[in-house]
Amino acid sequence: MSRPFLKIARIVATTMLTHAAMAQTGITRTDLPRHGLGTTGREAIQVPVDVAPRAAFGKHTHPGEEIIYVMEGSLEYQVEGKPPVTIKAGEVFFVPAGTVHAARNVGSNHTAELAIHVVEKGKPPLTLVKWRSVPDGEPESSQSRRRGTP
Repeated sequence: MSRPFLKIARIVATTMLTHAAMAQTGITRTDLPRHGLGTTGREAIQVPVDVAPRAAFGKHTHPGEEIIYVMEGSLEYQVEGKPPVTIKAGEVFFVPAGTVHAARNVGSNHTAELAIHVVEKGKPPLTLVKWRSVPDGEPESSQSRRRGTP
């Protein structure tokens, strides 16, 4: 098979698996058509995301910058190595490329955001990050942080 076909197949498979995982968690993500940018090798993807009450989306990264605009409700974002931050309707949040982060709806109502990704052309819009085991002898605070507890 040709390399471009394999690249497209990988993107489609990753997107389908990611969407299936999110549907089970109360999160609906709709990848809109990609748009090439004037910058060589980069494209923008707009992604409306609907989040059910108390739903959470686990650790993940993006191959480019993510600009998040919360349209309704509020979301708590946890960026690795930083304290959680709550973003409310009308506010914007920025996640640098490759940064591990997670989000959850902290309210009892539906939440909606518009995520805009500026990524390298042909890359999957996101990659789920698996939890890794904590080495023996590591401080408890690091273990708690890795498990997603405060």
